[in-house]
Amino acid sequence: MSLDSIDRVAVLGAGNMGHGITEVTAMGGYDVTMRDIKDEFVEDGYESIAWSLEKLEEKELIDETADEVLDRIDITTDLEEAVADADLVIEAAPENLELKHDIFSDLEEYCDEDTLLATNTSSLPITDIAEVVDTSERVLGLHFFNPPVKMDLVEVIYGEDTSDEAAEAGYEWVESVGKTPIYVRKDVRGFVVNTIVGPFGGEPAFMVSEGEATIRGADATMSHERGYPMGPFELADLTGIDVGYHVRKEGGSPIPPITEEKVEAEELGQKTGKGFYDYEDGDGADYQPDDAGDFDWLRVEARMANRAAFLVGEGVAKPEEVDTGVQLGLGFPEGICRRADKIGLDEILEKLETLQEETGADRFEPHPYLVELVEEGKTGEDAGDGFYEYDADDGDLDSYHNLNVELEDGVLQVELDRPSRMNALSGELLEEIDDLFSTVDTDEVRCATIEGAGDRAFSAGADVTSFSGADPTDLMDVTPAFETVNDFERPVLAKIDGFCLGGGLELALACDLRIATQRSSFGAPEIDLGLIPGGGGTQRLLRVLGETRAKELVFRGEHIDADRAQDWGLINRAVDREEFDDTVEEFVSDLRNGPPIGLKVAKKVMNQGEDASLEAAIAMESQGFGLLSSTDDVMEGAMAFAEDRDPEFEGE
Repeated sequence: MSLDSIDRVAVLGAGNMGHGITEVTAMGGYDVTMRDIKDEFVEDGYESIAWSLEKLEEKELIDETADEVLDRIDITTDLEEAVADADLVIEAAPENLELKHDIFSDLEEYCDEDTLLATNTSSLPITDIAEVVDTSERVLGLHFFNPPVKMDLVEVIYGEDTSDEAAEAGYEWVESVGKTPIYVRKDVRGFVVNTIVGPFGGEPAFMVSEGEATIRGADATMSHERGYPMGPFELADLTGIDVGYHVRKEGGSPIPPITEEKVEAEELGQKTGKGFYDYEDGDGADYQPDDAGDFDWLRVEARMANRAAFLVGEGVAKPEEVDTGVQLGLGFPEGICRRADKIGLDEILEKLETLQEETGADRFEPHPYLVELVEEGKTGEDAGDGFYEYDADDGDLDSYHNLNVELEDGVLQVELDRPSRMNALSGELLEEIDDLFSTVDTDEVRCATIEGAGDRAFSAGADVTSFSGADPTDLMDVTPAFETVNDFERPVLAKIDGFCLGGGLELALACDLRIATQRSSFGAPEIDLGLIPGGGGTQRLLRVLGETRAKELVFRGEHIDADRAQDWGLINRAVDREEFDDTVEEFVSDLRNGPPIGLKVAKKVMNQGEDASLEAAIAMESQGFGLLSSTDDVMEGAMAFAEDRDPEFEGE
C-alpha cells in the first residue's frame, strides 16, 4: 500500500465536502468517481464542480482547462460501481456513526483488500468507524477543511489499528493533490485543529457567562489586539452556535451557560439571523478596536497552549504540526506553540494554576508536559527552548520561522512562508527579512530570489493585525527590511505569482528585478484604509513609474494586471505560468554567472545615482568603472571574449 498504487479514487458523498474533495482529486490528476444516493445529489455536485473549475480557469489558477479536469470525473448512485476499481475511497457522508458503519461494511465487501479506506469525519473517532471492518489497519481519517478547494490543510488521522503504511500512503496522496497534510498520530476527539479551537470559543463564553467580559470586548481584543482573523463570538455565529454546542455535549465537555441559552432560544448565528450578534435588525458583528477594554486574553491563550501541550505531550502531534494546523485550518496569525513560547511557558503555567485555584475548574488543570517543560527551564523563546528549540546564532539559514531559506550554487532562495495569510508581512516576518539580508555571508552569494509560499500570492500586503496595539510612532519606522533588500550587495529578483499588493508590492519594488505570471495582480490599496504606503512605496513607485502612473496607483487604490504592469515598467516580464520557471532561470543564470564585483558596483551606482544630479551620478559611474578596470574579473572577461568562451568570474 503506497502512493504508487493509487490511480483511481472514489468519493462517497456529493455535498459541499464530497464534491469539493472530488474536485481537488481531479485537479490533482486522478480519475475519480463521485457517488451519492440520489441522481439529483450527484448532478448538483457535478454542476458545482463545473462552475468552480470555470472560475479557477478564468483566474488562471489551474494549469489545464476546466473540461480537461471534468473529463476525469465520473458520477453514479451505485456504490459497488463507484468503488469497484478504486485504490482509495474517501467517505464524506453525514456525521452519523450508524450510516458510516453501513458504508464501511459494504466497502469491505465491494473493495479489494488492498484498497485504502478513508473517512472525512470531523468529529467521530476513526476507531469507532473502523470497528465494522475486519481489515481495520487500512482505515484512516483524511479530514479536509471546508471548502476543500480553497483550504490547504488535511489532517491524516490514525485509528487505533491504522498501519503506518496506510497513514503514509494517505499522507503522500494528500501532498500529491497539492494540499498540506499533518499527522494526527492518536485518535483523540477533535483531532488537532478542533482541540485547539475549543478553548478559543469556549473560554470567552464562560467569561461572558460569569460577567467577567463582554461579547464585543472579547471579539475586539482577540481580533484587533491579538491578531486572530475574527473574534470567538463572531466565529461561533459564522459556523453555527449549535455546532460547537453538540461537539461539547458529545465529548462530555462543560457547556458555557450563554451557549446553552442561545441554543435553547434557537438563536444559532448567521443562519438564523441572530446569535451573539443580530444579523436581521442589527449590524451583525460590529465590534470595533475601541471595544477591547481589559479583556483577559491570556486566560484564553493559556488554555489553548495547554491543549497544545496535551497534543504534543501525548504524542498526538508535533509542535510544527499543531502550528501548521491552526494556521492553515483556522487562519491563526501564528502557531499556538510558537505564540506560547513568546509569551513564556512559565507565565502560562502560572496563569493556569491561579485560575484552577480560584475556580476549581478542571479545564484549567495544567497538562504534565507543560509542567515538565517549565520545571526543566524550557520556558520559551527567551530561554532558548520551549515547545521549540531556538538558535540565536546569526547567519543560520534554518533559524527563521517565517522564511524558508536555501543557498544553492550561489543563489540565495528566500520564500515567504505564511501561505495561510497569503504571505502577509507581519512585524516578525519583516524582522527576519532584515536579519537575513543583513547577516548572510555575501561572499557565498551571487544573487537572491524572493517568492511567496503557496499558489495564491507573492504577498497580499502588510498583516495589519500583527501591528495591532502598536504605538503609532513605532509604525513610522517599518522600512528597515525594504531598505536592507534594496541595499543588499547582490542582485535580488522577485518571483511573483499571484497577488502582489501593499507591503508585498513594496517588497517587490525593493528588489532589483521583477518577473511575474500573467495571473498576478498589483496594487497599493492602503488608501482604501485611509493610509498611504509606508515601506517606501510612494517614493519607489515615483522612480519606477513616474509621477502620473504612480499617483494613479496610489490615489485610486485599484489593482492592475500583469500585462499592464509590464507595459508601465513595473515588472520586467509577464509570462504564462508554464514559462515562469524557465524565464526566472534565464535571469538567475545570468546573475549567478555574472561578475560579482561588477554587479555589486553597478547596483550601487544605479541606486545612489537615482537621487543625485546627472553630473554627480556620472562621476559615480566613472569612479565605479575605474575601480573595476583593475579587477581579475575584467581580465577574465576580456580573455573569455577573445577566446570565444563563457567567462568564469571569481569575484576578484
